[in-house]
Amino acid sequence: MNNLFDRIYIRSGTASLKYDARREVFGREDVIPLWVADMDFAVPDAVQRALTERAAHPLFGYTIHPESLYDSLLHWLTTRHGWHIERESVLFCPGVVPSLHACIMALCSPGDAVIVQPPVYAPFLSAPETCGRKSLLNPLKLTAGKYTFDLDDLERCAMEGGRLLILCSPHNPVGRVWQSEELRALLAVCEEHDITVISDEIHADLVYPCIKHVPLATLSDKVNIVTAIAPSKTFNIPGLGLSALVVPNKADRAAIAKAFGILHVSASNPFSIVAFEAAYCEGAPWLDALLAYLAGTRDMVREFLRQYLPQIKMIEPEGTYLLWLDCRAMGLNDKQLKDFFVREAGVGLSPGAMFGVQGSGFMRMNIGAPRSVIGQALENIARAAAAHT
Repeated sequence: MNNLFDRIYIRSGTASLKYDARREVFGREDVIPLWVADMDFAVPDAVQRALTERAAHPLFGYTIHPESLYDSLLHWLTTRHGWHIERESVLFCPGVVPSLHACIMALCSPGDAVIVQPPVYAPFLSAPETCGRKSLLNPLKLTAGKYTFDLDDLERCAMEGGRLLILCSPHNPVGRVWQSEELRALLAVCEEHDITVISDEIHADLVYPCIKHVPLATLSDKVNIVTAIAPSKTFNIPGLGLSALVVPNKADRAAIAKAFGILHVSASNPFSIVAFEAAYCEGAPWLDALLAYLAGTRDMVREFLRQYLPQIKMIEPEGTYLLWLDCRAMGLNDKQLKDFFVREAGVGLSPGAMFGVQGSGFMRMNIGAPRSVIGQALENIARAAAAHT
C-alpha cells in the first residue's frame, strides 16, 4: 500500500484546520504543516465506500447508535488488543476532549484536584480549571532519552488531594507506550489513595513493531478506570467526531451520561457511525500497512537528524505518528525556536511549550504525511540551520 501513503492530496480549500489555518497559526500560508494531529493519508477504501453508500441515501435525520456499532467496537478491542468488555460499559461520545471535560465534571467535585502528567496534550492541562477544578502537576521524568512516571511525586499529588488522574496512553507528545509493570506501579498508588483514572487511549492502535499497547483497564478491577478510545487517529477520521468511553462502574457511567445530557450533546450522525463501523470491521490490513510505513518514516527522520542535524535529538517513539524533538542544543528560547522553524525553515511544527513548561526547548513533528513531504521539511530545516549558524 506504499503508493497510497506516498500519494499527495491537495487539502487546501477543504476547510482543513491543518492547511487552511496556516496563516492564522503561523503567520504565513506556505509552511509545510506538520503540526495538528491528523494525517495526510486517504482513509481505508472500506471507510470511503461506507460513507459514499450512506451519502447516496438522501435523508440525514436524527440517528441512533445501532447494535452493529457496539459490535464493531467490541470485536476490534477483542481481536486487536485481547480486551473483552461488556456492551453495557460503553458510552458513545462526540470526541475525546469533550469526554474528558464531561468526566471531570461528573467524577470529581468543584475544588477537587485533577492530576496531569506534563509534557502532555494541551487540553489535559486546561481542562481541570475550565471545569472549575484544581490542577496538580505530576511531570514525567526524562532520563537518558526516555520518559518515565515519577511515582514519588504522584504520591505527593495524592497527599495534596488529587482525586482524578488523567493518563495519556500511548503518550502524546513523548511517544511512550507504557508497559505493564509501569502501569501496575501507577495503579498501586491510585488504589492506595482511591484515585480514579481517565485513560486516554486514542493512540492505542498506533504502536511500532515489537511494542504492545496494554489497555489500563485489563490490569486492575480495584481502581475505577474510564477508558477513552476512538478510530479517529487510527484511521484518520477525526473530523467525523465519534469516540467511546468504556466505563465499567455503573455509577460513574450514569454520572458521565448525565453530564452529557445536561449539555444535550449528541454523538450521533449518520456519517460518523458508518465510518466507525467500517474502520473497525475492515480496516486492519490498512492499519498494518500504515504502521510499517510510519516506522520507515520514523527511521528516515532519525537517520537524517543523525547525519545532518545532530543538534536536534529525536526522543525514540514507541507509538503515535508524532515525534518529540529535543532542540535544546540549538540554544534558542521558545519564541526563537518557533521563529526558526516557521520563518527560516518554512516548517510548521507544534511548539513544545504548548504541552507544558516541561516541553520548553522541544518541538512536536507530525510524520503522518508522504515521505517526500517529510523529506522536504527535513531539508528545509537543515538548510536553515546551516544558514543560522
